[in-house]
Amino acid sequence: MIIDLRSDTVTQPTPGMLEAIANAVTGDDVYKEDPTVNQLEKYVADLFGMDQALYFPTGTMANQAAIKLHTQPGEQLICDRWAHVYNYEGGGVSFNSGVSCKLLQGDRGMVTAKQVESAINPPDFYHSPQTSLVTLENTTNKGGGACYDLKEIEKIRTVCDKNGLGLHLDGARLMNALVARNEDPGDYGLVFDTITLCLSKGLGAPMGTVLIGKNKLMEGAMRVRKVLGGGMRQIGYMAAAGIYALDNHIERLAEDHQRALEIALLLKSRPYVKKVEETETNIVIFYLEDSVKEEKFLSDMSEMEVKLSSMGEGKLRLVTHLDYSPEMHEKFLGILDNYK
Repeated sequence: MIIDLRSDTVTQPTPGMLEAIANAVTGDDVYKEDPTVNQLEKYVADLFGMDQALYFPTGTMANQAAIKLHTQPGEQLICDRWAHVYNYEGGGVSFNSGVSCKLLQGDRGMVTAKQVESAINPPDFYHSPQTSLVTLENTTNKGGGACYDLKEIEKIRTVCDKNGLGLHLDGARLMNALVARNEDPGDYGLVFDTITLCLSKGLGAPMGTVLIGKNKLMEGAMRVRKVLGGGMRQIGYMAAAGIYALDNHIERLAEDHQRALEIALLLKSRPYVKKVEETETNIVIFYLEDSVKEEKFLSDMSEMEVKLSSMGEGKLRLVTHLDYSPEMHEKFLGILDNYK
């Protein structure tokens, strides 16, 4: 029994999802003739109360497309220093859009309206890049699955409106946040100009992210996706997996959150653990005591058929997910409890 907790991207399609994939009706999506893709896009746009949606192969491509739609070369976006768009998208912000990032030191990957306002470059000071976009991430990856307070997001929206800035949400694990906070997707559609919703993490689809947004911005989304190489043909098979995930895998995210919390509570009690970050959703970040070597700990876990992730700076991460079963959970708790 291999317990793979490196990420919630390691899940396999369930039998029901495989059936949905096999029975999908498809067409050529580049011509917008794939009925299942069109169904998925309408589903997600309606869910968030936004104008349009476009299916992308990856979350990174969808985020990069959104940044391209919001900005011009030489401009600057504001994000947290741990943001995925800065740390884990291959420098695409600068490569694809010619945009720089002003990094803020938030709390577990989350920034405040006050921080955003203080980071905006004066528009009449031509020596600095023009600030044009704010990018948030919910939940935060490097921040340990932390969830934004919607009221703070609304305050950031007010700052953006006051200063003529766009507001984009990297929603790679947005459904985790909505379940954890018992929030309405429509509330997010009201405050953001664009949102990416990943289907291949906690929701368990094999691939795909949907970019949703307002008409004015989304008019150029097809062209940007084409430039980035994201045009796909009979992709309705994967869109069917996404629809199945949205119909069947949202409420069960609470199970992942509960198991992550149980792991975090146990880790806090173990003498080899220095610190465990607050755990709200399905990500647990913890630090080992200085006397415990990270390389040996990970090697020991691997020998016991447990896979975890190192994020640098002493951070160790584990992520619960659809394929992390109750049996795996009991076994892993026992491993942690008995580790010396």
